[in-house]
Amino acid sequence: MKVLNLRCANGHGFEGWFASDDDYMDQNGRGLVECPMCADKVITRMPSAPRLNLSGAREAEPAVSASASASTSPSTPQQPQPPQPADLQAAFMKAVREMIQRTEDVGPRFAEEARRIHYGEAPERGIRGKASAEEREALRDEGIETFALPVPPGLDGPLQ
Repeated sequence: MKVLNLRCANGHGFEGWFASDDDYMDQNGRGLVECPMCADKVITRMPSAPRLNLSGAREAEPAVSASASASTSPSTPQQPQPPQPADLQAAFMKAVREMIQRTEDVGPRFAEEARRIHYGEAPERGIRGKASAEEREALRDEGIETFALPVPPGLDGPLQ
């Protein structure tokens, strides 16, 4: 089993699991590999270091823990680290999954159902669905706020 680090043309990084390098090349060549964030099919393989288990290898010296080194060094203010792209991607996916779990999918009836809720003709609840830019603009003109959230493929259907 080969675990490859991949990246789409939009810069989203992700892992792919393949039986072999040839399997990856075949699937990518046929357009079967796509980004889980944006469904882009222009995928490139990123460099990665293999993990080698060598018998007789020496044990690494234990690393000094961050708390131990902080207590022995002079007090210097710690600079907050910027979030890493993988952490931001994971947070986005978590937020999308939670939004999907807490809303009702009304599909292409989104604009109609949003109006019914706004005018008190349907019970107030969270909904999601599909609406064109023109439909969203018309809703905004009526005082109905919406926002477009791209949902990665595979999450746009019912969740298990």
